[in-house]
Amino acid sequence: MTAFRGIPIVTAGAKYRTEQGFNAIKHGVKARQDRPAAIERKPEWLKIRLPSGGKYAAVKQTVRAHGLATVCEESMCPNIGECWSNGTATLMLMGAVCTRACQFCAVDTGNPGGRLDADEPEHAARSVELMQLKYVVLTSVDRDDLDDGGAAHYAGCVRAIKARCPSTVVEALTPDFSGRLGDVEQVLDSGIEVFAQNLETVRRLTTRVRDPRASYEQTLAVLAHAKRYRTDILTKTSLMLGLGESGEEIRGALDDLAAIGLDIVTFGQYLRPTQNHLPVERYVTPEEFERYRQWGLERGFLEVVAGPLVRSSYRADRVFERNNVGL
Repeated sequence: MTAFRGIPIVTAGAKYRTEQGFNAIKHGVKARQDRPAAIERKPEWLKIRLPSGGKYAAVKQTVRAHGLATVCEESMCPNIGECWSNGTATLMLMGAVCTRACQFCAVDTGNPGGRLDADEPEHAARSVELMQLKYVVLTSVDRDDLDDGGAAHYAGCVRAIKARCPSTVVEALTPDFSGRLGDVEQVLDSGIEVFAQNLETVRRLTTRVRDPRASYEQTLAVLAHAKRYRTDILTKTSLMLGLGESGEEIRGALDDLAAIGLDIVTFGQYLRPTQNHLPVERYVTPEEFERYRQWGLERGFLEVVAGPLVRSSYRADRVFERNNVGL
């Protein structure tokens, strides 16, 4: 856990530590970043522009001055400059040790033993205030060690942010809570504007890509219930491409998502974090991403954001404003 001047925000890829010095690596946590991925030649369209701009520089200075940490920086997101310049950022809740072991994810896996930072809601709210965020995405690891999967803690973080920053739009990119719909409802009733749970890949590849406790059908069920339960909240999901899926399988996933009334879909290129993770089967071209985007728009989604460098929270503020994001 990153902590400085009393404001800790747990980030992806960090080793789970409390302020008392607990080191989860000594308690059954498997580090997921020990073998870097082999250097491979990537296509030109995956080259990243260095972030710049006055607003970005101001946010970065605030982050540094107050010891804040975001998923944006920790994951080296290629869109950090664009998002920060427009008042959008992603924070990760509930620690940096995940109870699941998906084959695409570099977050450490293990059992956090039910530990939660009781001060995290207020710390998260303070971070949003200091960064002057118009739109914040709250994401987290899976916490199957908790009876409610962390739903109450998630909801508490949202309420704290809304109390301090009532005009900030909050998106919750949550775990699936093992399909427990009552836990999903806790988050839906917390004050969020957008509820997201990632499908990650097409139906056929789910068992290869995701932890056995996550399923294609379970994610669809969670998203469907979210839309039925709170029709006023936008629902969203994301898929990684380049894992071996076919065009017909992408069409099938879009059909499944349209059938449950989902609002927003994003597509991005899967990039292998280490040699211990799934290899990239192919690099999807920008033209293909645009084709998939059109397939989604034809099915009536409010928005489909698709591109090689798109991540699930890419320019989430523009999507919420319903301005038909184009790359």
